[in-house]
Formats: sequence, structure tokens, C-alpha cells
Amino acid sequence: MLADLTWLSKHVFYALWEIKDDSHRRQYLRALSKSQWWKAETFRNWQWERLREAVGYAFAHVPYYTTRYGAAGFDGTLRSWEAFQRLPLLLKQDIRENADDLLSREYRREDLVEARTGGSTGTALTLYFDKRCQELRNAAAMRSDQWAGWDVGMKVAAVWGNPPVADTLKKKLRNALLDRTIYLDTMDINHRSVLRFVEKWRRTKPKMIFGHSHSIYILAKYLKELEVQDLRPVGIISTSMMLLGPERQFIEGAFGCPVTNRYGCEEVGLIACECEQHKGLHLNLDHVVAEFLREDGSVAKPGEDANIVVTDLINRGMPLIRYCVGDMGVPSDRTCACGRGHALMERVTGRQADFLKRPDGSMVAGVSLVERTLTAIPGIEQMQLVQNELHRVAVKLVKGKQFDEKSEDALRREFRSVFGDAVAIEIQYVPLLDQTGAGKYRFSICNV
Repeated sequence: MLADLTWLSKHVFYALWEIKDDSHRRQYLRALSKSQWWKAETFRNWQWERLREAVGYAFAHVPYYTTRYGAAGFDGTLRSWEAFQRLPLLLKQDIRENADDLLSREYRREDLVEARTGGSTGTALTLYFDKRCQELRNAAAMRSDQWAGWDVGMKVAAVWGNPPVADTLKKKLRNALLDRTIYLDTMDINHRSVLRFVEKWRRTKPKMIFGHSHSIYILAKYLKELEVQDLRPVGIISTSMMLLGPERQFIEGAFGCPVTNRYGCEEVGLIACECEQHKGLHLNLDHVVAEFLREDGSVAKPGEDANIVVTDLINRGMPLIRYCVGDMGVPSDRTCACGRGHALMERVTGRQADFLKRPDGSMVAGVSLVERTLTAIPGIEQMQLVQNELHRVAVKLVKGKQFDEKSEDALRREFRSVFGDAVAIEIQYVPLLDQTGAGKYRFSICNV
């Protein structure tokens, strides 16, 4: 019966819903499924033409770019990559202060899709997308999800904060026939809610897990404690947070399948995703130009930790050109064995706000420090670093059974080797880590 409903959902219900919504997601997905096998040179040439179109459109139709680029001497025609890299960067503050001027003259605000970022870095934004852009983004996410083993119509278990509520007949029908998703609300994870989730899983038998990286890890810890061993999806899609190496290994052990790491943001959608090889993330070249820049604005070399800057090639309603996402990542010059033409990035290393500061002005990648510490010192279940003062770092720590005085001594030595004696390390033992309003977790927070 479940197999029949999966087939009907994919081949009948989804097609009918597309017609009802006048949507073209299936058409876009078919095109993206073909383009992923283009050669790298084909992708580079195709992306350059799309970039010229996007920048030219923004200059002609978006007041912000007409004014700012005009003041910089740009005439509306992009003639080289070097000229593109000389265009001014777009910051979050620029979006907040110029939201109206960033909208295209060709669209009415009420005809655009509105979205808001969660503001977990302290900078919430209101964004707008045209309908075609939204459908293309959905199709790109669907393609990358297929790399993890997902397919249209497949039952999904979502580990997500503030999940949608099917409070109308239309929403109930959509979830039953099309979305087919059960939820574990990350704002309420405890023994009781996990047991209810397990009961729903056994009744509905989902094939995929989708959710916040650390929240999936917490679910895996509960399942181990409860000795639940029969939840066996075909794949797991981890997104919206940093995926730490030790947590990845634990999740894969708990569920018996690989984790696929996906990276994106509300502003431009999917940026990169792992394929079946799980050796780096393929950049979404169909829709995004990704730059990796040093602090001085120069282009980072492969292997360097750098600021991620993206240009949206498909959103005409509110184009974002050379937008500083606020994340750090490592570019790559490797070629993936999967054969896809998308260039790789090695990994995402954290938000700029995740980097802690030493008194001498140098920076410490807080997420990397957490990951290294979890690997090196036994008995640490979870850890979060918070720096509110330059000379003090609070370590919020959830202890495991193996944690003892030797573990704490080793932890203090580790942090002293990183920060020196000028920074006080304050260890705070907590039962749980704090969450954001969206049910996410941040491993490193710098407020200095």
C-alpha cells in the first residue's frame, strides 16, 4: 500500500498539483538533471553569459544598482570577470537600508514572494523573489536531494523547528498526498516527543531524514539511549547548520546510512551540496556564482579559509549581486569522481560571527575548535563557545558518562594552547544547549 501511494504521489498527485499551481518545477528539475553532467568548461561559459545578463538586468531595472554601479563608473555591460570582481560588495546592512531600491521596477511588491531570514546573527532581513526564481530554487534543492537518495513522493521524516501545521483541508490533503512528511519539532525534543516520533515512524515508514544537523545528532543520541535500532532510512539530508565530523559519524552509526551535507541560505537558496561521493560540496553553478575572498577582498586560493560572496543568477524581483553571506568556506580545485561538472568547495567552516578573537587581534574558528575538542577529549556530549568579552570565553558543556576531572584538565589545556593565559576559560556545565528561535543550535558565538 505504501509503495502504491509513493508511485501515485510521484506520477499522479504531484503532476496534478503542478497544474493546479501553474508551476514548472518538474520541467526545471528535468533540465537541471541534464545540466549536472555538463563539462566544467561548458558550465563556465554558460555561467558567464547568465552573469552578464543578471548584472545588466540589475543595472537597468534596479534603482540601487543603477545608482551605486553608475557612481563606480559601470555602464551596464559586463566585459570581463575582472570587471565583475571590481563591482562593490553588497552587505546585509545595505539590504536593510535600501530594501525598496533593491526591488526591480518590473515587479510590483505584492506580486513577489516574501521571506524573512531568522536573524540568528543579529541581522534579520526581509527578502523578495519572483515566482520563477522560487520554482527554480525548489527544483535545485530537489536535484541535490536526489543525490542523497530522495525522490518525489517519498515519505520523509523532518527534524525541524516550528514545523508547519496542517490546519486546513488543503494543507492536510497536500501533506497526505504530496509532501508526506512527519515531524519532530526541534523546539521540543525530549524522551516523550522522541518516543511519539518513533511511533509515527514505525507506522508510516519514511525513507529519508531531513533536518538541522545538530538536531539530527540529538535525535540519534536519544535513540541510542532508548535502544531504538530499527529506524533505517535510505539517506539523511543535513542542512541549516554546521555538520561536525564527530556528530556525522554518530548519526551515520545510529541510522546505518550516509549523511549528505547541504549548504544554502534564505537569500539565494541552495549554494552547494555533497553528492554520493561525500568528498566536498558541489556549487550550484546553475543559479549562483560563488566567490571566496580574503579579508582584503582578493581571491582566495584553493584550501584557504575565506569569506563566501554569492551572486544570484535567477532572482529578477530582488537581485543580489556580490552579496556577502556572512559565512566562511574553503574553495577547492579538485574534480569530483562522480563526473558532474559543478565545481567543488571543500567545506563550510562557519559564520563570520562564529570566529572568536584573541587579544592580539588574531581570529579562532570557533566551530573548528569545537569539532577538534569533541574528537580529542572523551566524555563531551555537546559544547558551545560564547565570547562576550575579549579576555573571557565561556564554554557551555553537556557532559557524557566518560567525562571526569582528567577531561576537564585536558579541556583547559586545549583552550590555553589556543588562547594563551590572557583569556580566562569559564566552563559552565549545562543539561542542554540553548537554541535559536528557529530551533537551531550555534556552536560558537562571538559578541566582541
